[in-house]
Amino acid sequence: MVLAQLDLFIVGLYAVGLLSIALIVSREPAGHQKDTEDYFLAGKALPWWAIGASLIAANISAEQIIGQSGQGFVVGLAIAAYEWQAAIVLLITAKYFLPIFLDRKIYTMPQFLESRIGPEIKSVMAVFWITLYTFVNLTAILWLGGLAITTVTGLDVLTAMAGLALFALLYSLYGGLKAVALTDIIQVVVLILGGFAILYISLSLVGGAAGAWAGLGVLFGELPGHFEMILEPSHPSYSDLPGIWTLLGGLWVLHFSYWGFNQYIIQRALGAESVQEAQKGLVFAAFLKLLIPIIVVVPGIAALWLAQNGALPLNELSDTPDKTYGYLMTLAPVGLRGLVFAALIAAIVSSLASMINSIATIFTMDIYRDHIAHDKSEQHYVLVGRIAAVTAMIIAFIVTQPFLGGMESAFQNIQE
Repeated sequence: MVLAQLDLFIVGLYAVGLLSIALIVSREPAGHQKDTEDYFLAGKALPWWAIGASLIAANISAEQIIGQSGQGFVVGLAIAAYEWQAAIVLLITAKYFLPIFLDRKIYTMPQFLESRIGPEIKSVMAVFWITLYTFVNLTAILWLGGLAITTVTGLDVLTAMAGLALFALLYSLYGGLKAVALTDIIQVVVLILGGFAILYISLSLVGGAAGAWAGLGVLFGELPGHFEMILEPSHPSYSDLPGIWTLLGGLWVLHFSYWGFNQYIIQRALGAESVQEAQKGLVFAAFLKLLIPIIVVVPGIAALWLAQNGALPLNELSDTPDKTYGYLMTLAPVGLRGLVFAALIAAIVSSLASMINSIATIFTMDIYRDHIAHDKSEQHYVLVGRIAAVTAMIIAFIVTQPFLGGMESAFQNIQE
């Protein structure tokens, strides 16, 4: 057990506080019962700061923190191409796509495709997104999050995954998107504070008495290859990030799919109180996106230097780079370690909650309401959404270890 009593107290305080706030913001006025707009689109009342923070909290999860830190150890800053190019795509989405989505008053992206092309593609895409979210995204978040918690606490990975799944369900199931989006403000603050703490600690260990800034200089001087953004064909990781063509070619398709037409991401913008609020929210998210490689990838590069100099287990991290961030967390002092651990949990559970809310929305509005039960009450559809969320989480938990347990780098496998 790496966490001290003070660390556990901080983590417990965070968990209780988050659950309490989620319950408070989820309450409806006396006599009002949640309808589908309340549950799936937060009553279309989200302000820009909640949209931006929630979007980043949904995106940044174990696959980014654990996976990109591990890729920082192996490849270096080139992996940040995924993040920094995403900021550009967010601005384009805000300017050109959001006004169209909000004008059509849609709940889901399959509904947008129906309005453009027809009902057949709507059903196909609804099934596709639910399958992808359940068997790829949820499993990746659970597995990588479980690995990190196991490294820090010594818990069995299945126990860690079960705890994460239960926590995400507890704070999101009652309140729906409103509970997820408004509590994500806390999640992002904790995430960024914890991320900068790990960055400072890792660079300080590299720099020694000269400090963190000197540590960054050491990394530039001794690991220059890990700060190259464009990989040459001779680079060992060229097959994972094939040079300039990654940036100019297919990565744009991936980004517009993910940031512009992905229910899991765009749903909080669909819950905006106006087009202007939605656009400002995506601009805010683009700014936050620029910070992520700094607080995630750079510590992974520092971990490589520390491992080469005997401060971390080089052979183990070389064999399993996804353990990099977990080992970096163990370097934090008592108290701060609890904050960093809470930040990791914040990233994981916010993404899990966002994912199951999107699964519930698509299943309920695009499959159940259209093909199974047409004329039910609003409260009935909300109940179906909750059942769908729980079911998806259970399925993901069952298949996670068989799907991802043997992968060397889950982040890279997910991208592929």
